[in-house]
Amino acid sequence: MKNIRTVEMKEFVGQEVRLQGWLHNVRRMGGINFIVLRDGWGTAQAVTENEADLAPIAELSLETVIALEGIVVSSPQAPDGVELHQPRLTVITPVYEAPPIPLNKREIRAGLPTQLDHATVANRHPSRRAVFRLAAGAMAGFRQTLAARYFTEVQTPKIVASATESGANVFKLGYFGREAYLAQSPQFYKQIMVGVFGGVFEVGPVFRAEPHDTTRHVNEYVSLDVEFGFIEDHFTVMALLREVVAGIFAELTANYEPELALLEANLPVVPPQIPHIHFAEAQELILQKYGTDVRGEPDLSPQDERWLGEWAMQEYGSDFLFVTGYPMVKRPFYTHPEPQNPTYSNSFDLLFRGTELVTGGQRLHRYEDYLAALEAASLPTIPFETYLEAFQYGMPPHGGFAIGLERLLMQLLGLPNLRLATLFPRDMSRLVP
Repeated sequence: MKNIRTVEMKEFVGQEVRLQGWLHNVRRMGGINFIVLRDGWGTAQAVTENEADLAPIAELSLETVIALEGIVVSSPQAPDGVELHQPRLTVITPVYEAPPIPLNKREIRAGLPTQLDHATVANRHPSRRAVFRLAAGAMAGFRQTLAARYFTEVQTPKIVASATESGANVFKLGYFGREAYLAQSPQFYKQIMVGVFGGVFEVGPVFRAEPHDTTRHVNEYVSLDVEFGFIEDHFTVMALLREVVAGIFAELTANYEPELALLEANLPVVPPQIPHIHFAEAQELILQKYGTDVRGEPDLSPQDERWLGEWAMQEYGSDFLFVTGYPMVKRPFYTHPEPQNPTYSNSFDLLFRGTELVTGGQRLHRYEDYLAALEAASLPTIPFETYLEAFQYGMPPHGGFAIGLERLLMQLLGLPNLRLATLFPRDMSRLVP
């Protein structure tokens, strides 16, 4: 007898199979009983008119771990058109009390705090599970796109000696009598590795000790990072980013149709060339079109981003918009300035449906420029000595970007809170589960 997944049942019509999973539901309907099993991929129902077939679970609760054996039969009324007949049920792990959140309803009715408090169970719900399977697909598409372009995947340290972004919002650690930090990003190391491989990428956690209590921020998230050399400027980086984003959505389209359908996801079309607008022009546009004067502000507010997202859709029919040339005052010291106007930078943000999804740009690559940039920022060189060594011995013009995985899922699925796209969120008030 073959062990199969629920989603494989159509391939075994007329055959006897074995399913293993969790007792998702039991329905009694006028002498006909339905046993619904859920595994990591979907659900399947077994049908019996014999009450004795339910005897093994008579005193047990939903979420009991079970095995179901039976014959796969085509049935137009059944979910996915197939069901099990002549079922034999075996209890693997009994459960005696109801789960804290009902998992056999189409939607989770519990509020966000309750869902997060009981995430160990809530994440079993088919809709929650689908979010995280899409996360796996996004990471797979990211990796495949870059590996096909001869990029090398790396894993860089998450315990570091200096703050990557030169700010105060870092988590400090006691490190054998010395001070260390959790990495805000793999920025320094991925730049160093350009000198080894030419092009690298990383999928890993980053940590930001920012006291934000908003729907779009958490303090630990998954960053999809890229860095590569021998570029012309930040537009070279933007062109690669377009390919990576397209690759992610192509992977989801090809291999994650059930999850996309369950979550009613509206996949975007990635245009052959994503439209772009300079930061200064964006501020003028906001004044002219929306009547709000944001000129002189060094960054875009969430409302500014929403307005620009609306404009990109109206003007270009695009869910995406690059905003280039952010003021140098809002970019890290390693950012390359615009050659013609050094108050602006060769950097960009990619907006997706009116929310910042990606930050990237061209970096400095000459050793003497780094010394000047650190001096201009009133930063000492000693904490950055090992980082600067890579530039002392030759680094090509290079750049890169970082995609926030949870932010991508939030925007794709229209989730009201980033925490719903985060497996076990870490924010200002939450360290468990």
